[in-house]
Amino acid sequence: MAANLYTLPSLPCALPTVAIPEDIDLASIASQAQKSLSNLKQDDFLPDAIWRDSFALTGTLRTFYSAADVFKAWTETSVIHRPGRFTAGPASPRVVRTATAAWIEMPFTFETSGVPGTICSGFASMTMEGERWKIWVLRTILEGLKGEPNVDVLEPVAFAGQRISNGSTTNRATTNGATTNGVALVNGNGNGNNYSNSPKHYGCVIIGGGQAGLSTGGRLKALGVSYVVLEKHDEIGDNWKTRYDSTKLHTIREFAHLPFDRTFPERYPEFLTKDDLAEGYINWTKKYGINVMLSTSLTSGSWDQATEKWTLQISTRGEKSTITTSNVVFAVGVGSQVPVKPVYKNEAAFKGTALHSVEYKNPQSWKGKHGVVVGTANTAHDVAEDMLAAGLASVTMVQRTPTYVVPAEYYAETHESMLNLSFANNLPLPVGLKPSLTMHPTEAYNAVVPTEVADRMYFTNPSVLGRIMSQSTLLSRAAQQPERFEALERAGFQLDKHGDMFYYLFQRFGGHYMDVGASAKISKGLIKIKSDALPVAWTEDGLLCADGSRLPADVVVCATGFVCNLKLLVAELFGPEIAASLDDMWGLDEEGEIKGAFKPCGHPAFWFHGGAVGQARYFARFIALQVKARLLGTPLPLYEATRQATKVAVL
Repeated sequence: MAANLYTLPSLPCALPTVAIPEDIDLASIASQAQKSLSNLKQDDFLPDAIWRDSFALTGTLRTFYSAADVFKAWTETSVIHRPGRFTAGPASPRVVRTATAAWIEMPFTFETSGVPGTICSGFASMTMEGERWKIWVLRTILEGLKGEPNVDVLEPVAFAGQRISNGSTTNRATTNGATTNGVALVNGNGNGNNYSNSPKHYGCVIIGGGQAGLSTGGRLKALGVSYVVLEKHDEIGDNWKTRYDSTKLHTIREFAHLPFDRTFPERYPEFLTKDDLAEGYINWTKKYGINVMLSTSLTSGSWDQATEKWTLQISTRGEKSTITTSNVVFAVGVGSQVPVKPVYKNEAAFKGTALHSVEYKNPQSWKGKHGVVVGTANTAHDVAEDMLAAGLASVTMVQRTPTYVVPAEYYAETHESMLNLSFANNLPLPVGLKPSLTMHPTEAYNAVVPTEVADRMYFTNPSVLGRIMSQSTLLSRAAQQPERFEALERAGFQLDKHGDMFYYLFQRFGGHYMDVGASAKISKGLIKIKSDALPVAWTEDGLLCADGSRLPADVVVCATGFVCNLKLLVAELFGPEIAASLDDMWGLDEEGEIKGAFKPCGHPAFWFHGGAVGQARYFARFIALQVKARLLGTPLPLYEATRQATKVAVL
């Protein structure tokens, strides 16, 4: 994996600066745009136009740059899909205004009459060139398959013990046993463990029962696909409950829901703890009768090209069995299976406690001792704060590289600037709610706006555009509070002053700190920083650094991350040949799209899924639609033309 290649800074994107009068005739512009969509020409686009397609015409996630490439891709995919019935709406067009830019945004719907036939939506963002309104950014989104159920709607199980439908690829309901404790049992054995001794075939098997796996299971059930979620832990939510005690989300509660409902009502805190998440996941799984096999691990899998089926060997509390499936969704996270720990000389000499953060729970037994945390990203700061609160004699963080620090309130404002690009005013919302052009994320993800509406506000724009808005907000806010960061530097903390949030989230997958309070403790000297020389060896009572200085330590926690390469785990479970056929998981490709995740990744019946809760919830809908289309014998045609080597930034 070429993890150091970062494409977004090199991709072309500029905000339109043509002034738009307040009395602009939006209806007339929308009418003309609707006509143009039915017969697009290259001249209908600005020279630097961008098209971001979410499975509607490309069968994957693609972003095209320049009028020439957009028109070529649109023309070639239109031959395959035959899009038509373009209709402006369902809501009205609007003018989007930022501090330095403005454009008109028009929502539209359309259908395709290729194979499979689909229902789609889209958004045309337009600006004036000369005397004509032209498309600057075009977004198209697969909404559903014609004649099939709605992937965004699933009715709850009415009451505990009700027999539920696990679905079939023909959409004729088939009962797969009773619901016991909210978990659909394959054979209705009622023992709370979803286990069958006889081989069982599913339309899809999902490996992993966290937010990504559960979301995918729910979406598949909504489409009538037979499925099962394999979860290695004993209880739903244990993927969160087994983390360190102070674990909590740094994003708001309304962003954390699973599909179909508001998983976390207002009785939950704004920033959910690990126990809150586990409880919500358990309740959601019960509510929708999600088919989960608990205490079950995949031990190996093989693909039969002749039958186009996977054979999976699984173990449930030590009892082995075999199941088969037409599709596999690998939803075990982006890469937190193999911890990375720095190697220093003479480790055997250390008389204290040394552990990786994956083993860390809490510091309560360390009161009065000297604590050292190696690392300065999110987990490291959490551990250091825990140590300070527990009354350790000293707490020191070892900083190995400059760190990007983003105050949590700044990050909330980046959501706001990105939501300015959205279609908040273009979707039907509950009576009395009128989103503003400066909608805050707590106004978009809230108890009133449907989550699926907020998701389309947030997840449909090209990443290159989101990055521009995010960077503008973060750098501007940091410039307004220089003392906040200067105080950190005076304390010895090395800052990545011009960090790029999209790089840390989507390329590196971490390494930054979302400041929820620890930075102030560092600035005040309550948490010490060692950044001038790195440890090179262990001593009996701590660490020896390269400059000859010593760090006293009774306990050392290495919050130094994990090997983020899921293909290693795939090779272990499915063999090296399958692993070699797959794309990397995470990082950005030459178009600014996340590699491998949510889309075709090299094998026709295998998908990677993971990421933050919002990504897990939203992109599960596309995985489910791809699986459904394949089971119907009409897989989404994959458009791979026009890909080219793109000059990338090396960081």
